[in-house]
Amino acid sequence: MTLTQKPDQAEPPAGSRRPGMFVRMSPDDKQRVQYWADKRGYPSASEYAAEAVVEKIQRENLDYDLPTLEIARLNQLVDEVKALSTNSANLERVVTQGFDSLIGLTRGDNYLLDDEDGELS
Repeated sequence: MTLTQKPDQAEPPAGSRRPGMFVRMSPDDKQRVQYWADKRGYPSASEYAAEAVVEKIQRENLDYDLPTLEIARLNQLVDEVKALSTNSANLERVVTQGFDSLIGLTRGDNYLLDDEDGELS
């Protein structure tokens, strides 16, 4: 794709919002631009191309909104990291309690080792 600046005119045509540019592109690219311009309801392929250039510049400047799917995926990843953190804390607690129980059994101060007196208390 090659872009060339259109020479400035004495007066822009009435109703023109932007200065014009010539764009050279392959026939396949031109057909795609026309297809998407028609599909998105743009009045012309030039308007679609102008909007595409503005959007590309915004992306280059990292100034764009995240699409809904990207936000949903990011939220899902954050939730998964939170769940993994919780699981890790639970696993740490279980292992610590298990070792405390084993140490208690080796010392002989566990309530399970007490003599039974026949009472169900």
